[in-house]
Amino acid sequence: MAQYGKSEYWEERYTRDAEPFDWYQRWAGVRDVVTQHITPSHQILNIGAGNSRMSEEMFDEGFTNITNIDISQVVIKAMQEKYRDKQPSMKYAQMDVRSLEFSDGSFDSVVDKGTLDSILCGDGSTANSTKMLSELHRVLGPNGVYIAISYGAPAQRLRYLEKQELSWTVTEHQVAKPTISATLMLATDDRDQPNVHYIYVCKKGTRTA
Repeated sequence: MAQYGKSEYWEERYTRDAEPFDWYQRWAGVRDVVTQHITPSHQILNIGAGNSRMSEEMFDEGFTNITNIDISQVVIKAMQEKYRDKQPSMKYAQMDVRSLEFSDGSFDSVVDKGTLDSILCGDGSTANSTKMLSELHRVLGPNGVYIAISYGAPAQRLRYLEKQELSWTVTEHQVAKPTISATLMLATDDRDQPNVHYIYVCKKGTRTA
């Protein structure tokens, strides 16, 4: 669905529906994999945060240094108001993931639940995904890790994540899709997809070839 790659779609969506919503998975569904690579001391960047509850659930488990960004100003204002009591430890800022306003090496880890998928749905997907991944690589520290939670199988995602200019090593995990329809796929037709979501762990500074 090409509209997922457009900022106008997200502004309209969050204006229309302000209720908390999680794409794909809640924190409990990905915790076991994510916590193998992210520690509470990390400076964490959560991209495409929307009005997901994941940051709050991570915060309540001790991951208190989270910066959340989204392209939608509407949802960012709403989340800043909602989490006033948890700031400045949990920050919200309107930002385009293809042009991040952070210094090089600002973060230990990046969490992405559906943003790469959303970019790949839009026009100019290859160029936009390249800009996004390059920016994430730039703002991660020397041993940083990018964790992408996706509906896309390795055959569709590794071509982007394993590009030579990205000096990270990629491993893939699978988690079962929720049995209760509390989350939503970005794909419009999921009939041919297995009953799993994929978690791609991209580590900087570990590639040997």
